[in-house]
Amino acid sequence: MLGWPAIVAHADMDAFYAAVEQMDDPGLRGRPVLVGPKSARGVVLTASYEARRYGVGSAMPMAQATRRCPEAVIVEPRFERYQELSAETMRVLGDFSPRLEALSLDEAFLDMTGAEAIFGGPEEMGRQIKRKVFEATGLRISVGLSATKYVAKVASDYDKPDGLTVVPPDQAHAWLAALPVTKLWGVGKKAAPRLQALGYYAIGDIARADVRLLRRQFGSAGSRLHDLAHARDPRQVLRARAAKSIGSDRTLRADVSRREDIELHLRRAADRIARRVRSKGYVAGGVRVRLKTSGFELLARQRSLAGPVDLASEFFAVGRRLLDEFDHPGPFRLVGMTAFDLDWRRGPRQLDLFENAARRNLETTIDGLVDRFGRNAVMRARDLSHPGTVGEGANLDFLDTAEVPASAV
Repeated sequence: MLGWPAIVAHADMDAFYAAVEQMDDPGLRGRPVLVGPKSARGVVLTASYEARRYGVGSAMPMAQATRRCPEAVIVEPRFERYQELSAETMRVLGDFSPRLEALSLDEAFLDMTGAEAIFGGPEEMGRQIKRKVFEATGLRISVGLSATKYVAKVASDYDKPDGLTVVPPDQAHAWLAALPVTKLWGVGKKAAPRLQALGYYAIGDIARADVRLLRRQFGSAGSRLHDLAHARDPRQVLRARAAKSIGSDRTLRADVSRREDIELHLRRAADRIARRVRSKGYVAGGVRVRLKTSGFELLARQRSLAGPVDLASEFFAVGRRLLDEFDHPGPFRLVGMTAFDLDWRRGPRQLDLFENAARRNLETTIDGLVDRFGRNAVMRARDLSHPGTVGEGANLDFLDTAEVPASAV
């Protein structure tokens, strides 16, 4: 009998985008690879482990990455291929447990509690997960197992790449103690210096601190940090991942300042978002506009809608009004939009009884053309000659596994 209160696995693909490119192109194997736009304005999406030795990492400006690693090979991202392999990976993981929580294209939690009789103990579970994913995709994956989501996630990152780390719950507190505070969930680049300035360098420093002192220093977050440092994490693995928002942010090939240029990119974002919202059977209750300045300052404004909608024309109309609320003159290197407060179109929420049927028929007809002939089959005339964007992000919609409620059918 194992005696664990729960068995949680965290599976994380190793340098996912770069690994896919190296698998599909043998000429890239063993070479430093940067996946991202071939533009100094872009950022690195994923760096292969060969490139990481030069201090290159995700979200680093491409210009900086190539200075650090001049011999790096830059590969344009192929999101359809990544989504294909991600879907296959999630299918394999779903064979191990119906309680699967996909976090992104390349990582997921599994609740393996009670599965010892089928797969053996935690270490054997991890071996089988790794083997089955490799057989199905040809890609390596790192797996961490413990009794909580937090410790399992830290464990999966402990021995990358191709790692397998099992942390029994009675050893989790001691195992965490020597790790740096940056391994605490929620402690990023901004929070880490603040913790270190107060003398907290290792997770063990947080664990030994008086929780009352931590609360005075960090507010309610102090209690959470103290719990994590003691390997306490009450969160359960969630079976479904229902989308909370759908967005589209694009880095532009050239900075924009003129209102008409910003609106052009905003309209493009509205078209993309509305198509995805409709394809999922959703409506949105709010719209958010995001602008990033040439100095990398991120600005955002949002507004709730009078009623739930799924039309690009409605999203764009709200987005134009939100532009009036920005007081920064620009120039801007990124223009983005997000539809939030999503709900089922055929659910109990009251829709607009006077919805513009002609406008909706037009947009859904265009949906059909795009689905059949590709996204460039129908374009606005103005888009034919206007500068585009550096690149698009991954579409994670296929990870939305929530089922339509009975009331929506």
